[in-house]
Amino acid sequence: MALLVRDYQDDDLESVVRLWDVTTPHGCVFGLAECIGALRSGEPAVVAVSGGEIVGAALAIVTGDRAWIARIAVARANQGAGVPAALLPGLERLTVERGARRLGYVAPPEGEAVDNLEAAGFTMQPAMAFFEKVESVGPGESGLLESLGGRVLPSGLWERISGMEAEKTLIERRVVLPLQEPELAQAHGVMPPRAIVLFGPPGTGKTTFARGIASRLNWPFVEIFPSRLAADAGGLANALREVFAQISEFERVLLFMDEVEEIAPRREGVPTSSVHGVTNELLKLIPAFRERDTRLLVAATNSVRSLDSAFLRPGRFDYLIPVGPPDATARRALWKRFVDVSGRTDVDLDTLIAATEGFTPADIEYAARVAAQAAFERQAVHGAMPALPGAGTDDYLAAQRQVRPTVTQAIRQEFLEDIAAFART
Repeated sequence: MALLVRDYQDDDLESVVRLWDVTTPHGCVFGLAECIGALRSGEPAVVAVSGGEIVGAALAIVTGDRAWIARIAVARANQGAGVPAALLPGLERLTVERGARRLGYVAPPEGEAVDNLEAAGFTMQPAMAFFEKVESVGPGESGLLESLGGRVLPSGLWERISGMEAEKTLIERRVVLPLQEPELAQAHGVMPPRAIVLFGPPGTGKTTFARGIASRLNWPFVEIFPSRLAADAGGLANALREVFAQISEFERVLLFMDEVEEIAPRREGVPTSSVHGVTNELLKLIPAFRERDTRLLVAATNSVRSLDSAFLRPGRFDYLIPVGPPDATARRALWKRFVDVSGRTDVDLDTLIAATEGFTPADIEYAARVAAQAAFERQAVHGAMPALPGAGTDDYLAAQRQVRPTVTQAIRQEFLEDIAAFART
């Protein structure tokens, strides 16, 4: 194979980025955006050309007398043909010309990369762990986040979501993982989602899931409240434009719109009505929001059937995910979480599960709180000395009878119909 190695030229950018997109191994220390920025700023880079096509590219970033190899990539059809070994001398020459005396590369401790580096005179250093933490908010974003009422959520919220395992698994695989591992997803032809809708009865945990996603991704969380936007002097459509313009300044962010049916209801009647204007504005804003792959719009609704059909199209929302009342397995997990707090082992979970069909996570949490309060008051107020601390089965059942289930049979049937008509997972 005839191979020409030459210095990178500005006209090579598109070909090099395309090559990096599809061939860079998972776990590369320098992100694609960083590498593109380094190319544009003139950092040392070389390409390998065969048959008029760029089949390999290598980039270094120089800091003082040290340079780091940021990325080496070879076209799949040319792997194993010695392209990295041909690229390294050219890259080394350019870094030396920049004044670097040390050239380093963070690579897996085995495989072809190690062989090529050792053949080029590199020495593997004693093993050490590589630690990295990415801050949620970039320079200059803190003030903007505060002005929008947003915040960086504490870590671990995703892990604390109990029950709802079916919904949690679906959201983790479709939404969280592609956003956490964008390069791996892209290598498999998976496009990370830019916008999703969570729909289902009230109290089923849609807001909890949205916050959990932001916590898991370590992205700033900003929530839009339609009622507050409607109070804007310039009107709801103008307020939406301003919020989305501000959101565009974040490098990464999760934007949550609860009760989105208030902003994008089904358009009926006169086309010039205020409802039409607001929905039209939102339909124009979403495509621009979707242009960056480190932003996620999560819209939540209790009534997906009341949303405008144009709002729900695949080009605007990648997934329409149902979040329903917990099934028996999920209710067991929810009840167990509350029962375990007191350490009681005599609580009849099966009875509680059977008695709380149609209860949402919020309903179960409320019933558990009422039961715990009753047990507390028996001892604190009435002086009763229980054999075991905490609420018992009878306490939980008495509390359960005080709660009117959020999800009635009629609501459940409507939700099943909505899944059949609207779900896209």
